[in-house]
Amino acid sequence: MMATVAIDELFAIHAERLQLAWVAGRAGGTRKIVAGLVHADGRKVIGDDITTIETRRGVAPRASPKKALVGHLNLIHPNEIQVLGDSEIQYLTGLRDISREDALRQLLSHEPRCVIVAEGQDIPEQLCAACEGSATPLLASPLPSNKLADDLHYYLSNLLAEAETLHGVYMEVMSIGVLLTGESGVGKSELAMELITRGHRLIADDAPEFSRIAPDIVNGTCPKALQDFLEVRGLGILNIRELFGAGALRSNKYLRLIIRLERLDRPGLVDIERLGGTYRTRRVLGLDIPDILLPVAPGRNLAVLVECAARNHILRMSGYNSADDFMQRQRAMLERETDRAAS
Repeated sequence: MMATVAIDELFAIHAERLQLAWVAGRAGGTRKIVAGLVHADGRKVIGDDITTIETRRGVAPRASPKKALVGHLNLIHPNEIQVLGDSEIQYLTGLRDISREDALRQLLSHEPRCVIVAEGQDIPEQLCAACEGSATPLLASPLPSNKLADDLHYYLSNLLAEAETLHGVYMEVMSIGVLLTGESGVGKSELAMELITRGHRLIADDAPEFSRIAPDIVNGTCPKALQDFLEVRGLGILNIRELFGAGALRSNKYLRLIIRLERLDRPGLVDIERLGGTYRTRRVLGLDIPDILLPVAPGRNLAVLVECAARNHILRMSGYNSADDFMQRQRAMLERETDRAAS
């Protein structure tokens, strides 16, 4: 199900913080911004894109760029939320009446979800009448237009981002987001509990939600129904906030590492690579996330191993690879021995 947000909801959430006032177009409050393809001609397509639909109809497909979420007045590539600051209002008021009517008609023909006049600018009567007549929400704010655009873009980008739910326990370990995953009963919750007692923080148990909020960032959060809780076999559902305090919890973290727990007696695990480890990548929302296989066996201190894996991954992100360093040292020693023998 695609995420949506209505202008009524957007106004209720941000009216106080962004000092928003509703000026005209109240009837359009139910207009929704949808996480999906929104094309420049105003048509929303969920499922098939316009190219596919036009091809079925025998029409030559054409490029149809999707709208940006929030931006300043743009009549060629319109935004879902059109922001009008000092420059935009001066431009509109400087037009002749007929030209201004044409500009407003073009602005509203793309069916923006709403129009916001920023910086406390006086709103032209023609704009009020046009928004009221087309049921386009018209809001006003005294804040700078850049701040309005940035804040709303951040909120909408997170709310409408592509999302995926993964099975496992999501934690902050050594300041990075680590997803502990593996088959049921392998010991994920027990490991999470030990990590919590060692000062690390729980984000989500069982079904963490991940969303891609930037080209290179996957953010992990906890569903509201699961917040604060961790299920441990034999103990049942535990409230981590009540047991350890708010410091043992984290609301979100960028996903940097996946650790898969697998029993050591599984066929093939005994012969795993010992020098370079089990590093590989897993595709999450279009990004390659480092994935480590960690064998589970009696006597292994998994909490210490997870901490070490997190530390080692931080080193890798900084450009240092211990396996490469080790092999270079061995190669250098062999070369020196060879040169000594030759001389």
